[in-house]
Amino acid sequence: MNKELMEALDILEKEKEISKETLFEAIENSLLTACKNHFGKADNVKVEIERETCDFLVYAEKEVVETADDVTDKCVQISLEDARELSKKASVGDILNVEIKSKEFGRIATQNAKNVILQKIREEERSVIYNQYYEKEKDVVTGVVQRYMGKNISINLGKADAVLNESEMVKGEVFRPTERIKVYILEVKSTPKGPRINVSRTHPELVKRLFESEVTEIKDGTVEIKSIAREAGSRTKIAVWSNNPNVDAVGACVGMNGARVNAIVEELRGEKIDIVNWDENPGQLIQNALSPAKIVAVFADPDEKTAKVVVPDYQLSLAIGKEGQNARLAARLTGYKIDIKSETQAKDAPGFRYEDYLDYEEGEYDEDEEDSESGYDIDEPEEDSESGYDIDEPEEDSEGGYDIDEPEADSEGGYDIDEPEADSEDGYDEDQPETDSEGGYDEDQPETDSEDGYDEDEPETDRKAGCEPEEYGESGEE
Repeated sequence: MNKELMEALDILEKEKEISKETLFEAIENSLLTACKNHFGKADNVKVEIERETCDFLVYAEKEVVETADDVTDKCVQISLEDARELSKKASVGDILNVEIKSKEFGRIATQNAKNVILQKIREEERSVIYNQYYEKEKDVVTGVVQRYMGKNISINLGKADAVLNESEMVKGEVFRPTERIKVYILEVKSTPKGPRINVSRTHPELVKRLFESEVTEIKDGTVEIKSIAREAGSRTKIAVWSNNPNVDAVGACVGMNGARVNAIVEELRGEKIDIVNWDENPGQLIQNALSPAKIVAVFADPDEKTAKVVVPDYQLSLAIGKEGQNARLAARLTGYKIDIKSETQAKDAPGFRYEDYLDYEEGEYDEDEEDSESGYDIDEPEEDSESGYDIDEPEEDSEGGYDIDEPEADSEGGYDIDEPEADSEDGYDEDQPETDSEGGYDEDQPETDSEDGYDEDEPETDRKAGCEPEEYGESGEE
């Protein structure tokens, strides 16, 4: 048993994650290469290795000839005399396996064999690393910033180095060596020097993967991220949907006191994140996507993928956003081309009013439309005469005009409109008491009992008859 070889193979398998079978094949190829360098050719050389004990055997298949003079090529032929020393049963024409001792190889042959083994190990190591990171393509990994290579950054991902190009960096972000950051693997390429890994910090999927790792409901499928729109370093909008009616999609992504979303914002260096509810109704989805702006009306065309949005005058700038950012992200999130106008602008713009989308059938009219070319109103009564329409008017009383609930004339002077009759030539008596004397009228005063004055709040007594009220005495006087 070759313990040293077995231990070396075990260490390589653990550290490099290279299978033993691959290493055994590498050793076989190296021994064949050494034989070829030593003997000039190795077409008839065979190598056998015991997988359990790591013992190996190298032998050459040679043809037995009768005499040594008949041997033309020592690599493929052997005399009968020499063959009998190895096997007593050997005879002319037999194929005999002749062992080759590796210790007999020269320095050059041994060095070549070593290089073959090392080359195979390196190739397998590259292949293992490539397969390992190819499986992580379109995923987020954590790396350590190593150094700046011009405007690009080299990031150590553990077993391999990745390159963060300038085009995939967020504008304004500065990293220091040994700083740990999370990056999104864009592409993994296999090259002769090993796998080339390109990573990104601006890709929208980076935010999505961060939410998947941070929010348990997204990872188990209860909450889905339906769409995402991002302007790296500034703002991101994501639309989420809950498959469970008892789970609030937005609340699950925000977390307790914003703990979940704040962890993602911190990783993205302060980038703002808007989380909205996904809706199958395009109008409602566009309204949610334009939040925090308030929407008056949305006219969406699913076939043309266009939408016209009306907002209050004071909300127009908020709906559009800084340099059009809010409207631009909403358009990416929904997939609709969005045109936003204020209420004042929408009054004169076609396609921004409800009337533009109402279909009238031929022959049907609205209540406010005219009944005919002459301009008559549907709800108006029929014409009563040539002069006009009779709208609940009384019949004509005379040639002078219509009598509209007026009293009859009392005299030639005019009409008597609830006026009292005249008491004298001076004028009418309008609810006034009769005059007590020529001096004037007595207003709201009781009648006089005598010349001395009035008796206030006293019952009237018939002094002549001697009548008196019940509450007074029998004498008839107070």
